[in-house]
Amino acid sequence: MGEDLQEGKPREECGVFAVYGHEEAARVAFFGLFALQHRGQESAGIASADGCQVWEHKGMGLASEVFREDILGKLPGRLAIGHVRYSTTGSSVLSNAQPFLVHHADEYYALAHNGNLINALELRAELEERGSIFQSTMDSEVIVHLMAPHLKEGLEEALTKALAQVQGAYSIVMLTRNRVVAVRDPRGFRPLALGRFNGGWVVASETCAFDLVGAKYIRDVLPGEIIIIDEAGLHSLTPFPKERPSHCIFELIYFARPDSQIFGENVYLCRKRLGHNLARECRPDVDLVMPFPDSGNYAALGYAEESRIPFEMGMIRNHYVGRTFIQPSQAMRDFGVRVKLNPVKPLIVGKKIVIVEDSIIRGTTSRNRVRHLRECGVKEIHMVVSCPPTRHPCPYGIDFSMKGELIAAEKEDEADIASFIGLDGLHYLSLEGMVQATGMPRENFCLACYCGDYPLPPPKSFGKFCFEERAFDLPISRGPVR
Repeated sequence: MGEDLQEGKPREECGVFAVYGHEEAARVAFFGLFALQHRGQESAGIASADGCQVWEHKGMGLASEVFREDILGKLPGRLAIGHVRYSTTGSSVLSNAQPFLVHHADEYYALAHNGNLINALELRAELEERGSIFQSTMDSEVIVHLMAPHLKEGLEEALTKALAQVQGAYSIVMLTRNRVVAVRDPRGFRPLALGRFNGGWVVASETCAFDLVGAKYIRDVLPGEIIIIDEAGLHSLTPFPKERPSHCIFELIYFARPDSQIFGENVYLCRKRLGHNLARECRPDVDLVMPFPDSGNYAALGYAEESRIPFEMGMIRNHYVGRTFIQPSQAMRDFGVRVKLNPVKPLIVGKKIVIVEDSIIRGTTSRNRVRHLRECGVKEIHMVVSCPPTRHPCPYGIDFSMKGELIAAEKEDEADIASFIGLDGLHYLSLEGMVQATGMPRENFCLACYCGDYPLPPPKSFGKFCFEERAFDLPISRGPVR
Protein backbone atom coordinates (compact mmCIF):
# COMPACT_ATOMS: atom_id res chain seq x y z
CA MET A 1 0.00 0.00 0.00
CA GLY A 2 1.82 3.03 -1.25
CA GLU A 3 0.16 5.45 1.13
CA ASP A 4 1.04 3.58 4.30
CA LEU A 5 3.63 6.11 5.36
CA GLN A 6 1.03 8.86 5.42
CA GLU A 7 -1.47 6.56 7.11
CA GLY A 8 0.88 5.74 9.98
CA LYS A 9 0.89 2.04 9.11
CA PRO A 10 3.80 -0.42 9.08
CA ARG A 11 5.41 -0.75 5.69
CA GLU A 12 5.57 -4.05 3.88
CA GLU A 13 8.88 -5.71 3.08
CA CYS A 14 9.11 -7.13 -0.46
CA GLY A 15 7.55 -9.77 -2.65
CA VAL A 16 9.36 -12.45 -4.68
CA PHE A 17 8.17 -14.75 -7.45
CA ALA A 18 9.86 -17.44 -9.55
CA VAL A 19 8.74 -19.71 -12.38
CA TYR A 20 10.47 -22.68 -14.01
CA GLY A 21 9.30 -24.46 -17.15
CA HIS A 22 6.88 -22.10 -18.88
CA GLU A 23 7.20 -20.76 -22.44
CA GLU A 24 6.32 -17.25 -21.29
CA ALA A 25 8.04 -17.27 -17.91
CA ALA A 26 8.57 -13.50 -17.75
CA ARG A 27 4.90 -12.83 -18.46
CA VAL A 28 3.90 -15.28 -15.72
CA ALA A 29 6.34 -13.54 -13.37
CA PHE A 30 4.78 -10.17 -14.21
CA PHE A 31 1.33 -11.39 -13.19
CA GLY A 32 2.83 -12.93 -10.08
CA LEU A 33 4.32 -9.55 -9.14
CA PHE A 34 1.00 -7.89 -9.88
CA ALA A 35 -0.62 -10.12 -7.25
CA LEU A 36 2.17 -9.31 -4.78
CA GLN A 37 2.14 -5.55 -5.39
CA HIS A 38 0.83 -4.86 -1.88
CA ARG A 39 4.20 -6.00 -0.50
CA GLY A 40 6.16 -3.18 -2.12
CA GLN A 41 5.64 -0.34 -4.56
CA GLU A 42 9.06 1.33 -4.82
CA SER A 43 10.50 -0.78 -7.63
CA ALA A 44 9.88 -3.90 -9.68
CA GLY A 45 12.14 -6.18 -11.68
CA ILE A 46 12.24 -9.44 -13.64
CA ALA A 47 15.17 -11.57 -14.81
CA SER A 48 14.59 -14.38 -17.33
CA ALA A 49 16.70 -17.14 -18.87
CA ASP A 50 16.43 -19.71 -21.65
CA GLY A 51 19.31 -22.05 -20.77
CA CYS A 52 21.86 -20.06 -22.73
CA GLN A 53 21.25 -16.37 -22.04
CA VAL A 54 19.90 -14.13 -19.28
CA TRP A 55 17.78 -10.98 -19.68
CA GLU A 56 16.82 -8.37 -17.10
CA HIS A 57 14.62 -5.33 -16.75
CA LYS A 58 13.81 -3.31 -13.64
CA GLY A 59 12.66 0.17 -12.77
CA MET A 60 11.18 2.42 -10.10
CA GLY A 61 7.43 2.23 -9.52
CA LEU A 62 4.67 -0.35 -9.73
CA ALA A 63 5.00 -3.50 -11.82
CA SER A 64 2.37 -2.14 -14.23
CA GLU A 65 4.46 1.03 -14.67
CA VAL A 66 7.80 -0.74 -15.10
CA PHE A 67 6.65 -3.44 -17.55
CA ARG A 68 4.94 -2.88 -20.87
CA GLU A 69 4.10 -5.39 -23.57
CA ASP A 70 7.20 -4.55 -25.59
CA ILE A 71 9.45 -4.94 -22.56
CA LEU A 72 8.03 -8.34 -21.63
CA GLY A 73 8.63 -9.40 -25.22
CA LYS A 74 12.35 -8.77 -24.67
CA LEU A 75 12.49 -11.14 -21.68
CA PRO A 76 12.28 -14.59 -23.31
CA GLY A 77 12.93 -17.98 -21.79
CA ARG A 78 11.31 -20.71 -19.69
CA LEU A 79 12.78 -19.47 -16.39
CA ALA A 80 12.16 -16.17 -14.60
CA ILE A 81 12.29 -14.54 -11.19
CA GLY A 82 10.69 -11.26 -10.14
CA HIS A 83 10.70 -8.82 -7.26
CA VAL A 84 8.64 -5.92 -5.92
CA ARG A 85 10.40 -3.83 -3.34
CA TYR A 86 9.90 -1.69 -0.32
CA SER A 87 13.30 -0.85 1.12
CA THR A 88 14.09 -1.88 4.68
CA THR A 89 17.84 -1.85 4.06
CA GLY A 90 19.34 0.43 1.43
CA SER A 91 18.00 3.54 -0.23
CA SER A 92 14.95 3.77 -2.48
CA VAL A 93 16.97 4.19 -5.68
CA LEU A 94 17.30 2.10 -8.81
CA SER A 95 20.69 0.61 -7.94
CA ASN A 96 18.86 -1.15 -5.10
CA ALA A 97 16.06 -2.51 -7.29
CA GLN A 98 16.02 -6.28 -7.64
CA PRO A 99 16.67 -8.89 -8.98
CA PHE A 100 20.35 -8.24 -8.40
CA LEU A 101 22.33 -9.66 -11.36
CA VAL A 102 26.04 -10.53 -11.42
CA HIS A 103 28.40 -12.43 -13.72
CA HIS A 104 30.99 -14.85 -12.34
CA ALA A 105 33.04 -17.56 -14.03
CA ASP A 106 30.91 -17.70 -17.20
CA GLU A 107 27.64 -17.93 -15.28
CA TYR A 108 25.04 -15.35 -14.33
CA TYR A 109 23.32 -15.21 -10.94
CA ALA A 110 20.17 -13.15 -10.39
CA LEU A 111 18.88 -12.89 -6.83
CA ALA A 112 15.69 -11.46 -5.31
CA HIS A 113 15.24 -11.25 -1.57
CA ASN A 114 12.48 -10.57 0.96
CA GLY A 115 13.62 -9.89 4.51
CA ASN A 116 16.48 -8.22 6.33
CA LEU A 117 19.96 -9.49 7.23
CA ILE A 118 20.77 -8.15 10.66
CA ASN A 119 24.55 -8.65 10.29
CA ALA A 120 24.76 -7.23 6.76
CA LEU A 121 26.76 -4.16 7.81
CA GLU A 122 29.43 -6.20 9.56
CA LEU A 123 29.68 -8.65 6.66
CA ARG A 124 29.85 -5.83 4.14
CA ALA A 125 32.68 -4.16 6.05
CA GLU A 126 34.63 -7.44 6.15
CA LEU A 127 34.07 -8.05 2.44
CA GLU A 128 35.16 -4.53 1.49
CA GLU A 129 38.27 -4.96 3.64
CA ARG A 130 39.08 -8.04 1.53
CA GLY A 131 38.58 -6.10 -1.70
CA SER A 132 34.93 -6.58 -2.64
CA ILE A 133 33.38 -3.74 -4.62
CA PHE A 134 29.63 -3.28 -4.09
CA GLN A 135 27.23 -2.00 -6.73
CA SER A 136 24.33 -1.24 -4.36
CA THR A 137 23.51 -0.56 -0.72
CA MET A 138 21.08 -3.45 -0.23
CA ASP A 139 21.84 -6.37 2.04
CA SER A 140 20.95 -8.87 -0.71
CA GLU A 141 24.23 -8.11 -2.50
CA VAL A 142 26.17 -9.33 0.53
CA ILE A 143 24.90 -12.87 -0.14
CA VAL A 144 26.29 -12.84 -3.70
CA HIS A 145 29.73 -11.69 -2.49
CA LEU A 146 29.76 -14.41 0.17
CA MET A 147 28.95 -17.01 -2.50
CA ALA A 148 31.69 -15.96 -4.93
CA PRO A 149 34.72 -17.69 -3.30
CA HIS A 150 32.86 -21.02 -3.18
CA LEU A 151 31.16 -21.12 -6.59
CA LYS A 152 33.95 -23.34 -7.96
CA GLU A 153 32.60 -25.99 -5.54
CA GLY A 154 29.12 -25.79 -7.09
CA LEU A 155 26.01 -23.67 -6.52
CA GLU A 156 24.67 -25.77 -3.64
CA GLU A 157 27.92 -25.59 -1.70
CA ALA A 158 28.41 -21.86 -2.40
CA LEU A 159 24.89 -20.95 -1.32
CA THR A 160 25.07 -23.11 1.79
CA LYS A 161 28.40 -21.63 2.89
CA ALA A 162 27.23 -18.08 2.17
CA LEU A 163 23.96 -18.39 4.06
CA ALA A 164 25.69 -20.05 7.01
CA GLN A 165 27.36 -16.67 7.60
CA VAL A 166 24.25 -14.47 7.52
CA GLN A 167 21.72 -13.86 10.27
CA GLY A 168 18.19 -12.57 10.00
CA ALA A 169 15.13 -13.01 7.84
CA TYR A 170 15.32 -14.05 4.21
CA SER A 171 13.11 -15.65 1.62
CA ILE A 172 15.14 -15.78 -1.58
CA VAL A 173 14.63 -16.76 -5.20
CA MET A 174 17.63 -17.08 -7.51
CA LEU A 175 18.10 -17.71 -11.21
CA THR A 176 21.00 -18.94 -13.34
CA ARG A 177 20.95 -19.76 -17.05
CA ASN A 178 19.20 -23.08 -16.39
CA ARG A 179 18.19 -23.25 -12.73
CA VAL A 180 15.78 -21.64 -10.31
CA VAL A 181 16.60 -21.70 -6.60
CA ALA A 182 14.37 -20.93 -3.59
CA VAL A 183 15.64 -20.53 -0.02
CA ARG A 184 14.02 -19.71 3.32
CA ASP A 185 15.88 -18.79 6.51
CA PRO A 186 16.05 -21.42 9.29
CA ARG A 187 13.55 -19.57 11.49
CA GLY A 188 11.04 -19.03 8.71
CA PHE A 189 10.44 -15.35 9.48
CA ARG A 190 8.97 -14.59 6.06
CA PRO A 191 6.56 -16.76 4.05
CA LEU A 192 7.56 -18.58 0.86
CA ALA A 193 5.34 -21.05 -1.00
CA LEU A 194 5.91 -23.70 -3.67
CA GLY A 195 3.43 -24.53 -6.43
CA ARG A 196 2.97 -26.48 -9.67
CA PHE A 197 2.10 -24.80 -12.94
CA ASN A 198 1.55 -26.48 -16.33
CA GLY A 199 4.12 -29.16 -15.58
CA GLY A 200 6.57 -26.60 -14.21
CA TRP A 201 7.14 -24.99 -10.84
CA VAL A 202 6.40 -21.63 -9.22
CA VAL A 203 7.58 -20.04 -5.98
CA ALA A 204 6.01 -16.95 -4.39
CA SER A 205 5.89 -14.92 -1.21
CA GLU A 206 2.14 -15.53 -1.04
CA THR A 207 -0.27 -18.07 -2.49
CA CYS A 208 -2.51 -15.33 -3.93
CA ALA A 209 0.06 -15.09 -6.74
CA PHE A 210 -0.58 -18.77 -7.56
CA ASP A 211 -4.31 -18.12 -7.81
CA LEU A 212 -3.82 -15.35 -10.33
CA VAL A 213 -1.60 -17.36 -12.69
CA GLY A 214 -3.57 -20.60 -12.24
CA ALA A 215 -0.91 -22.54 -10.32
CA LYS A 216 -1.62 -25.16 -7.65
CA TYR A 217 -0.23 -24.60 -4.16
CA ILE A 218 1.82 -27.64 -3.06
CA ARG A 219 3.42 -26.63 0.21
CA ASP A 220 5.49 -23.98 1.95
CA VAL A 221 9.22 -23.90 1.42
CA LEU A 222 10.40 -25.21 4.78
CA PRO A 223 12.42 -23.03 7.16
CA GLY A 224 16.09 -23.68 6.39
CA GLU A 225 15.31 -25.44 3.09
CA ILE A 226 17.13 -24.87 -0.19
CA ILE A 227 15.17 -25.95 -3.30
CA ILE A 228 16.94 -26.23 -6.66
CA ILE A 229 14.83 -26.72 -9.80
CA ASP A 230 16.44 -27.73 -13.09
CA GLU A 231 15.87 -30.12 -16.00
CA ALA A 232 16.30 -33.07 -13.60
CA GLY A 233 13.37 -31.85 -11.49
CA LEU A 234 13.17 -30.49 -7.97
CA HIS A 235 15.94 -31.15 -5.48
CA SER A 236 15.58 -30.22 -1.81
CA LEU A 237 18.26 -29.97 0.86
CA THR A 238 18.20 -28.79 4.48
CA PRO A 239 21.84 -28.06 5.38
CA PHE A 240 21.32 -25.78 8.37
CA PRO A 241 20.76 -26.65 12.04
CA LYS A 242 17.10 -26.71 13.00
CA GLU A 243 15.91 -23.56 14.79
CA ARG A 244 12.78 -22.66 16.69
CA PRO A 245 10.23 -21.20 14.24
CA SER A 246 9.89 -17.40 14.34
CA HIS A 247 7.10 -16.71 11.85
CA CYS A 248 6.22 -13.01 11.65
CA ILE A 249 2.72 -12.84 13.11
CA PHE A 250 2.18 -9.45 11.47
CA GLU A 251 1.91 -11.25 8.13
CA LEU A 252 -1.40 -12.70 9.37
CA ILE A 253 -2.56 -9.50 11.06
CA TYR A 254 -1.78 -6.96 8.35
CA PHE A 255 0.73 -7.61 5.58
CA ALA A 256 -0.53 -10.58 3.60
CA ARG A 257 -3.47 -10.41 1.25
CA PRO A 258 -6.61 -11.90 2.85
CA ASP A 259 -6.92 -14.46 0.06
CA SER A 260 -3.47 -15.91 0.80
CA GLN A 261 -2.48 -18.98 2.77
CA ILE A 262 0.31 -17.97 5.16
CA PHE A 263 2.16 -20.37 7.50
CA GLY A 264 -0.58 -22.91 6.77
CA GLU A 265 -3.45 -20.58 7.74
CA ASN A 266 -5.99 -18.69 5.60
CA VAL A 267 -5.45 -14.99 6.27
CA TYR A 268 -9.10 -13.94 5.84
CA LEU A 269 -10.39 -16.48 8.36
CA CYS A 270 -7.57 -15.71 10.79
CA ARG A 271 -8.43 -12.00 10.76
CA LYS A 272 -12.09 -12.79 11.39
CA ARG A 273 -11.04 -14.89 14.40
CA LEU A 274 -9.00 -11.94 15.66
CA GLY A 275 -12.22 -9.92 15.54
CA HIS A 276 -14.11 -12.68 17.38
CA ASN A 277 -11.55 -12.63 20.18
CA LEU A 278 -11.65 -8.84 20.36
CA ALA A 279 -15.43 -8.95 20.87
CA ARG A 280 -15.01 -11.51 23.64
CA GLU A 281 -12.53 -9.25 25.43
CA CYS A 282 -14.19 -5.86 24.93
CA ARG A 283 -17.74 -4.97 23.94
CA PRO A 284 -18.68 -1.32 24.59
CA ASP A 285 -22.31 -0.19 24.39
CA VAL A 286 -22.40 1.08 20.80
CA ASP A 287 -24.79 1.23 17.85
CA LEU A 288 -22.54 -0.06 15.09
CA VAL A 289 -19.18 -1.63 14.23
CA MET A 290 -17.06 -0.16 11.43
CA PRO A 291 -13.50 -0.41 10.10
CA PHE A 292 -11.17 2.15 8.64
CA PRO A 293 -11.02 0.39 5.25
CA ASP A 294 -9.35 -1.59 4.02
CA SER A 295 -6.98 -2.89 6.67
CA GLY A 296 -9.53 -3.38 9.45
CA ASN A 297 -12.32 -4.87 7.32
CA TYR A 298 -11.95 -8.55 8.15
CA ALA A 299 -11.39 -8.22 11.89
CA ALA A 300 -14.40 -5.86 11.95
CA LEU A 301 -16.52 -8.52 10.26
CA GLY A 302 -15.47 -11.01 12.92
CA TYR A 303 -16.12 -8.50 15.69
CA ALA A 304 -19.64 -7.79 14.44
CA GLU A 305 -20.35 -11.49 13.97
CA GLU A 306 -19.31 -12.32 17.54
CA SER A 307 -20.84 -9.26 19.24
CA ARG A 308 -24.00 -9.21 17.11
CA ILE A 309 -23.61 -5.46 16.76
CA PRO A 310 -24.49 -4.28 13.23
CA PHE A 311 -21.56 -3.97 10.83
CA GLU A 312 -21.47 -0.89 8.62
CA MET A 313 -18.98 0.69 6.24
CA GLY A 314 -19.09 4.05 7.96
CA MET A 315 -16.20 5.37 5.90
CA ILE A 316 -15.77 4.91 2.15
CA ARG A 317 -12.34 4.57 0.61
CA ASN A 318 -11.34 6.25 -2.63
CA HIS A 319 -9.51 3.44 -4.42
CA TYR A 320 -8.40 5.71 -7.25
CA VAL A 321 -5.95 7.75 -5.21
CA GLY A 322 -2.49 6.95 -6.54
CA ARG A 323 0.69 6.38 -4.60
CA THR A 324 1.39 10.12 -4.85
CA PHE A 325 -0.88 13.07 -5.43
CA ILE A 326 -0.69 16.87 -5.41
CA GLN A 327 -0.21 17.86 -1.81
CA PRO A 328 -2.77 20.23 -0.29
CA SER A 329 -1.78 23.67 0.90
CA GLN A 330 -1.72 24.50 4.60
CA ALA A 331 -5.10 26.14 4.19
CA MET A 332 -6.40 22.77 2.98
CA ARG A 333 -4.75 20.76 5.79
CA ASP A 334 -7.84 18.59 6.35
CA PHE A 335 -7.83 17.55 2.70
CA GLY A 336 -5.18 14.93 3.44
CA VAL A 337 -7.54 13.16 5.84
CA ARG A 338 -10.49 13.15 3.46
CA VAL A 339 -8.75 12.32 0.19
CA LYS A 340 -8.64 8.59 0.92
CA LEU A 341 -11.53 8.08 3.38
CA ASN A 342 -14.84 9.90 3.62
CA PRO A 343 -17.60 9.22 6.17
CA VAL A 344 -21.20 8.30 5.33
CA LYS A 345 -22.67 11.06 7.48
CA PRO A 346 -26.34 9.98 7.71
CA LEU A 347 -25.16 6.58 8.93
CA ILE A 348 -23.03 7.85 11.83
CA VAL A 349 -24.49 11.19 12.97
CA GLY A 350 -25.57 10.91 16.60
CA LYS A 351 -24.38 7.30 16.83
CA LYS A 352 -22.07 5.52 19.22
CA ILE A 353 -19.54 3.56 17.19
CA VAL A 354 -16.68 1.13 17.69
CA ILE A 355 -13.88 1.23 15.10
CA VAL A 356 -11.93 -1.98 14.51
CA GLU A 357 -8.30 -1.42 13.52
CA ASP A 358 -5.52 -3.90 12.81
CA SER A 359 -2.80 -1.79 14.45
CA ILE A 360 -1.88 1.62 15.80
CA ILE A 361 1.71 2.66 15.15
CA ARG A 362 2.18 6.42 15.58
CA GLY A 363 -1.44 7.28 16.31
CA THR A 364 -1.41 10.55 14.38
CA THR A 365 -3.49 9.32 11.45
CA SER A 366 -6.06 7.71 13.76
CA ARG A 367 -6.29 11.00 15.67
CA ASN A 368 -6.98 12.97 12.48
CA ARG A 369 -9.66 10.52 11.35
CA VAL A 370 -11.32 10.44 14.76
CA ARG A 371 -11.37 14.24 14.85
CA HIS A 372 -13.04 14.24 11.45
CA LEU A 373 -15.70 11.80 12.71
CA ARG A 374 -16.34 14.07 15.71
CA GLU A 375 -16.85 16.99 13.38
CA CYS A 376 -19.43 14.91 11.50
CA GLY A 377 -21.49 14.52 14.67
CA VAL A 378 -20.58 11.05 15.96
CA LYS A 379 -21.71 10.79 19.60
CA GLU A 380 -19.14 8.31 20.97
CA ILE A 381 -16.08 6.77 19.39
CA HIS A 382 -14.45 3.62 20.73
CA MET A 383 -11.62 1.70 19.09
CA VAL A 384 -10.52 -1.91 19.36
CA VAL A 385 -7.26 -3.14 17.83
CA SER A 386 -6.70 -6.70 16.61
CA CYS A 387 -3.20 -7.02 18.08
CA PRO A 388 -1.42 -5.93 21.29
CA PRO A 389 0.33 -2.53 21.54
CA THR A 390 3.34 -2.29 19.22
CA ARG A 391 6.11 -1.20 21.57
CA HIS A 392 9.33 -2.37 19.87
CA PRO A 393 10.79 -1.85 16.36
CA CYS A 394 11.50 -4.76 14.02
CA PRO A 395 15.00 -5.57 12.69
CA TYR A 396 13.78 -8.43 10.45
CA GLY A 397 12.32 -6.55 7.50
CA ILE A 398 9.32 -4.53 8.72
CA ASP A 399 9.50 -0.75 8.95
CA PHE A 400 7.49 0.07 12.08
CA SER A 401 9.39 3.32 12.63
CA MET A 402 11.79 3.63 15.52
CA LYS A 403 10.85 3.06 19.15
CA GLY A 404 10.58 6.79 19.82
CA GLU A 405 7.86 7.07 17.15
CA LEU A 406 5.76 4.17 18.47
CA ILE A 407 2.93 5.66 20.49
CA ALA A 408 2.61 2.55 22.67
CA ALA A 409 6.29 2.84 23.62
CA GLU A 410 5.83 6.47 24.60
CA LYS A 411 2.45 6.05 26.29
CA GLU A 412 2.16 2.66 27.96
CA ASP A 413 -1.30 3.26 29.43
CA GLU A 414 -4.25 2.63 27.08
CA ALA A 415 -6.12 5.59 28.57
CA ASP A 416 -3.27 7.94 27.61
CA ILE A 417 -3.25 6.62 24.04
CA ALA A 418 -7.04 6.94 23.86
CA SER A 419 -6.79 10.54 25.06
CA PHE A 420 -4.14 11.35 22.44
CA ILE A 421 -6.26 9.92 19.63
CA GLY A 422 -9.47 11.46 20.99
CA LEU A 423 -11.34 8.26 21.79
CA ASP A 424 -13.95 7.50 24.41
CA GLY A 425 -12.45 4.05 24.86
CA LEU A 426 -9.58 1.92 23.53
CA HIS A 427 -8.81 -1.78 23.82
CA TYR A 428 -5.93 -3.79 22.35
CA LEU A 429 -6.33 -7.52 21.80
CA SER A 430 -4.37 -9.53 24.35
CA LEU A 431 -1.29 -11.44 23.27
CA GLU A 432 -3.06 -14.68 24.16
CA GLY A 433 -6.14 -13.71 22.16
CA MET A 434 -4.03 -12.83 19.13
CA VAL A 435 -2.03 -16.06 19.15
CA GLN A 436 -5.12 -18.20 19.77
CA ALA A 437 -6.75 -16.74 16.64
CA THR A 438 -3.90 -18.03 14.46
CA GLY A 439 -4.55 -21.65 15.39
CA MET A 440 -0.82 -22.16 16.00
CA PRO A 441 1.26 -22.37 19.19
CA ARG A 442 2.86 -19.22 20.56
CA GLU A 443 6.37 -20.66 20.16
CA ASN A 444 5.93 -20.67 16.36
CA PHE A 445 5.93 -16.87 16.16
CA CYS A 446 8.21 -13.90 16.46
CA LEU A 447 6.39 -11.56 18.86
CA ALA A 448 9.26 -9.15 19.39
CA CYS A 449 7.34 -6.05 18.28
CA TYR A 450 4.94 -6.62 21.20
CA CYS A 451 7.10 -8.01 23.99
CA GLY A 452 10.67 -7.14 22.96
CA ASP A 453 11.81 -10.78 23.00
CA TYR A 454 13.97 -10.87 19.85
CA PRO A 455 14.73 -14.33 18.41
CA LEU A 456 18.04 -12.90 17.16
CA PRO A 457 19.70 -9.93 18.92
CA PRO A 458 19.26 -6.74 16.84
CA PRO A 459 22.48 -5.25 15.43
CA LYS A 460 24.14 -2.32 17.15
CA SER A 461 23.38 -0.19 14.09
CA PHE A 462 19.66 -1.00 14.30
CA GLY A 463 17.55 2.09 13.70
CA LYS A 464 20.32 4.16 12.12
CA PHE A 465 20.63 5.15 8.49
CA CYS A 466 23.57 3.05 7.43
CA PHE A 467 24.30 3.66 3.77
CA GLU A 468 24.51 6.74 1.63
CA GLU A 469 22.06 7.20 -1.23
CA ARG A 470 23.40 6.86 -4.73
CA ALA A 471 22.40 5.99 -8.32
CA PHE A 472 19.60 7.43 -10.42
CA ASP A 473 15.91 6.61 -10.68
CA LEU A 474 16.07 5.49 -14.33
CA PRO A 475 14.91 2.19 -15.85
CA ILE A 476 17.56 -0.47 -16.45
CA SER A 477 17.22 -2.98 -19.26
CA ARG A 478 19.87 -5.52 -20.08
CA GLY A 479 19.78 -8.32 -22.54
CA PRO A 480 20.60 -10.61 -23.81
CA VAL A 481 23.40 -11.16 -21.30
CA ARG A 482 25.96 -13.60 -22.66
